[in-house]
Amino acid sequence: MIRVYNTLTRKKEPFETVKPGQVGIYLCGPTVYKPSHIGHMVGPVIFDAIKRYLTYNGYRVTWVVNITDVDDKLIAESQRRGIPMSQVAEEMIADYMANLQALGIDTVDHFPRATENIDAIIEFIQDLIAKGYAYPADGDVYFDVTKIPDYGKLSGRKLESMLPEGGEGAHRKRSPYDFALWKSAKPNEPFWNSPWGPGRPGWHIECSVMSSRILGETFDIHGGGLDLVFPHHENEIAQSEARHGKPMVRYWLHNGLMQAADEIGKVGGRHTRPADDLEAQQVGKISKSKGASPFRELLAEYRPETIRFFILSTHYRRPIEFSERRLQEMETAVETFYRFFERFERITGRSFYTLPAPTRREEGEFSPGDDPFLKDVHAHREKFLEFMDDDFNTGGAIGELFELVRRLNRYIDENRLEEPASRTPEKLTNLVKGATVLKELGNVLGLFRTPPPSRKTVEESGLTAKLLDLLVAIRAEARKAKNFQVADRIRSGLAELGVVLEDRPDGTTWRIENRSGD
Repeated sequence: MIRVYNTLTRKKEPFETVKPGQVGIYLCGPTVYKPSHIGHMVGPVIFDAIKRYLTYNGYRVTWVVNITDVDDKLIAESQRRGIPMSQVAEEMIADYMANLQALGIDTVDHFPRATENIDAIIEFIQDLIAKGYAYPADGDVYFDVTKIPDYGKLSGRKLESMLPEGGEGAHRKRSPYDFALWKSAKPNEPFWNSPWGPGRPGWHIECSVMSSRILGETFDIHGGGLDLVFPHHENEIAQSEARHGKPMVRYWLHNGLMQAADEIGKVGGRHTRPADDLEAQQVGKISKSKGASPFRELLAEYRPETIRFFILSTHYRRPIEFSERRLQEMETAVETFYRFFERFERITGRSFYTLPAPTRREEGEFSPGDDPFLKDVHAHREKFLEFMDDDFNTGGAIGELFELVRRLNRYIDENRLEEPASRTPEKLTNLVKGATVLKELGNVLGLFRTPPPSRKTVEESGLTAKLLDLLVAIRAEARKAKNFQVADRIRSGLAELGVVLEDRPDGTTWRIENRSGD
């Protein structure tokens, strides 16, 4: 049974959906005023994996990611650039979508925009006013938090300990803790007509409107970064439950924030310690305001699959420490799988990527019998599923993928399958079965769906195939003459240039490693 950690109850709970067999997920998306950075990709990668796993378990999943395309930051950016707010938004939405596509995040069902839901937002606010939870004040509309006895239940904060929201309209509020549902327009700002005058929606109201419109008044999972617990998600709960009179969400899932390793100065902030709690994570959070570089620049340096591995290798509730060194280490680690895929194709004549793998959990069940290798494969599959059942622990699950690929490589070595004479139908069948399980589990996390971008060509590396073949031949002659010092010097020298040699029974091959930054 799947169990998830619920921020609202602060414990793991059995996953039971509002409607049997169906799941509704809402993830807070970006405010589109600057290009996306890696921090914006954390939530989408995590929840893409969560949706894939729930689908793999037989659920019909609807996933919504909103786009905030009207906001103070957007208005400021449009004024700075001297172009309409809508133009800024369209440019940044295109950037965001391109980055999602690069990472293989293609399971989102709806991308609603705030500006497309203005009428529904106005109707929602009118209903809150009619029920006594909100009040207009000189063109603004505020939510009265004193009308909510359990306000603060998500964040665990008491009203008297909270900092007032402040802002230019603070003097219009009945209570300093009240938050804006509608903001009156200032001169030269974009606006929409409303019963309270020209203006635009507040930040919190848009998510309550769009989530309920698409997923219903009570839905299953609401996700977002840990920094959104308060005030954003707290205010969503207050206004949604005030209007609908029922729980807004069954399970609140919050991912840890992307940290700039131990030294925040790398992205324009100040030094901080590794962060486990929200306050510390917010200090170290990678953000646009701290000079985080556009994500497209990272994609120019690293394979998208490397970045996906990197994000999923940490449990989603933990902070992720970002550094070039860690990405480079991950790139090297992921090569383990690509090398196995090459071995698999050499031995079987089949592409790993075209293996027909199960898409449902029950379809992948199999009995290993008495075969020790298949028993190990089966055990790794079971452990992978245990990790994912336990609050979507992708970090543990990825660890099992590495264990599985090591076992597959060991099976090849133990049975000398690189040598055609050693291959038997039974051994090849076992290898294909093990590789199929790897494909099945990888696909659950959105991995190994397509071959990686091809490595650098020999010409791009300033080398020639003939020169490399000559060096390999000289090394072979040195080894035959037992001149291992020369042979080792050739191997290590080529490795420094990014050329990897592989000694196999049928000879030595070379390949160019795709090393970042070269």
